[in-house]
Amino acid sequence: MIPDHDFDDYRNRRVLVMGLGSFGGGIGAVKFLVARGAIVTVTDLRPVEKLADSLAELRETPPARLVLGGHQKSDFRAAELVVVNPAVKRDCPYLNAAIDAGVPITSEMNLFWKWNRAPVIAVTGSNGKSTTTAMTYAIVERLVQRQPGRRAWLGGNIGTSLLPQVDQIQSHDLVVLELSSFQLVDLDRLQASPHVAVVTNFAPNHLDWHPHLEHYREAKQALLRWQIAGDVAVLNDDDDDVRCWPVKADRLGFGLQDTGGLGVFYANGDAVVRRKTDEQRWPLRDWLKLPGRHNIANALAALAATVSVGADAACVQAAIENYQPLPHRLQFVGEVAGRRFYNDSLATTPESTEVALAAFEAPIVLLAGGYDKHVDLGRMANQIALKAKAVSLMGQTAAALRELITTCDQQTCEASQPQPSFTAAFEWALAHSAAGDVVLLSPGCASYDWFRNFADRGQQFTELVLRQREASQK
Repeated sequence: MIPDHDFDDYRNRRVLVMGLGSFGGGIGAVKFLVARGAIVTVTDLRPVEKLADSLAELRETPPARLVLGGHQKSDFRAAELVVVNPAVKRDCPYLNAAIDAGVPITSEMNLFWKWNRAPVIAVTGSNGKSTTTAMTYAIVERLVQRQPGRRAWLGGNIGTSLLPQVDQIQSHDLVVLELSSFQLVDLDRLQASPHVAVVTNFAPNHLDWHPHLEHYREAKQALLRWQIAGDVAVLNDDDDDVRCWPVKADRLGFGLQDTGGLGVFYANGDAVVRRKTDEQRWPLRDWLKLPGRHNIANALAALAATVSVGADAACVQAAIENYQPLPHRLQFVGEVAGRRFYNDSLATTPESTEVALAAFEAPIVLLAGGYDKHVDLGRMANQIALKAKAVSLMGQTAAALRELITTCDQQTCEASQPQPSFTAAFEWALAHSAAGDVVLLSPGCASYDWFRNFADRGQQFTELVLRQREASQK
């Protein structure tokens, strides 16, 4: 077991932040530690020009020292605390150097959990967790508006570090966090117990990081492991794996099929909200504007989580009716020459692409593929073969996907050869589309081979669409 730290005063402590990152975790840790008087060294494999945006955010709280373009084991041995990016594998030789020197290891989320005073609604899952988290926060915002002096906070894997603001979070506030399996591996060491834990679903993922599927499952189950009676566990009853997970908290289910149990279920367009004391039906399909049954499931999970902390029909309706989809999650980019373009770059798992394909009735020209996480792409390939008009294949998985798609028995999809670049992939998709089609970026794979991250991939797609629109207007 890698030790975490047990000290509360960071003044003049030598703290090493490993991995500045682009989504706020490393930045949040540096801001928090510098403000508390720590002597902070930031070390990152990327050179300064690749970290310019992140470094710009640290102008007012600069670290004492930057080591960019590589790591040095001597820095890890000399530190009194190492704050590691959650994506770094725990058998990393630099972390081993720190451990061998007796240096405790922590993470941005572990630091937040140590200092946060407010109850937490935490969301995890293989797919849908970002949308579920955002919907949950939207409802919680409406709830706390009725209670002057109370505030809702959103953070975690969704891209916002709350660590620099942790002192502003009061014990009567509500925090909504999205948590990845990487973050949960670390939080398990703290026996972290959210007041409400939500598991959207479970499917193989990140097997390039987790040594095997059971390790990934155990990481996800850490969200439930340390809960007690009086806490709430919200589990997907449609998921054969998740619905059997052990819980110690009060259990609520959710699902597109009504099991008759306690929780929130879908029936004839309504959310059936079933508690120990009563049962209500809310017209969810009338309120929810997002496409796809997967978004109904996401909303059901959010409803179950928020009903457990006091949300009623009025605040749920106001939140869901006004909910805007997350960037890069089935986000409508625009229409050009009769083609509708959707950015679903956040679809980094095969299951996410499968639900995106099911969300549209129009013919789909898909852009798919990317970094190889060593997960099974067979079912996704089958769904592409059956439901896409054409697919432009990208990245490390392109050749394997093409082989799987073209050998499907009922395949009606035209699959490209592996594309040499993202621009080429986009142009191929455009050339194979027609008026009335949906051109959909839903890769089903991570972005790391061609892009900085999924947001960079989605932004490049958006820019190509806008460029195409400008060209069509000339």
